[in-house]
Amino acid sequence: QVQLVESGGGLVQAGGSLRLSCAASGRTVSTNYMAWFRQAPGKEGERDFVASMGWRGPTYYADSVKGRFTISRDNVKNTVYLQMNSLKPEDTAVYYCAADPSPVRVMVAAEYDYWGQGTQVTVSS
Repeated sequence: QVQLVESGGGLVQAGGSLRLSCAASGRTVSTNYMAWFRQAPGKEGERDFVASMGWRGPTYYADSVKGRFTISRDNVKNTVYLQMNSLKPEDTAVYYCAADPSPVRVMVAAEYDYWGQGTQVTVSS
């Protein structure tokens, strides 16, 4: 089993920055691939891909966050990060960390077996 715990969410003004963290514990082989998804207000059940990263890369980003968000990971700490810059009100969502040993389609939420509880990010205009 794998447990994922997110932190770092909060309220920020448009143009600001936040850094999310996701600490994983348990079977490290199950965290070979880690990703961030988000669920916007009013879109219950829909988790949109944000970014993903394998044990040593590669990284993938949703078009909507390219150039603004950066995913990284510390394999010693088994932690993945999401640095979010130039935040926009449309980035407001609950952000979820996900992990899987070998997702076929890394941008698809259903491919991931393990999920954190989510952390709220609110961007005010």
